[in-house]
Amino acid sequence: MDDNANGYWSATLGLLTKILIVWFLVSFGAGILFADALNGIMLGGYPLGFWFAHQGSIYVFIALIFFYAKKMGDIDRKFDVHED
Repeated sequence: MDDNANGYWSATLGLLTKILIVWFLVSFGAGILFADALNGIMLGGYPLGFWFAHQGSIYVFIALIFFYAKKMGDIDRKFDVHED
């Protein structure tokens, strides 16, 4: 592989790693590991740990999908592999 291809895959894997870390921290971390600490904070009348476990992780997941699509488009344009 040439340097351009290596740079593309390095950027892609770096983005994917960051997104998976955020997804883990929000879904497993906030919803399970840190739920007891977060339950002291109320959001809309519900404990924050409970909210993350049931709804917050879904909202963050959807936001991550849009973030991933935007950043992948940027990476594709940077390495001139976009479909436009």
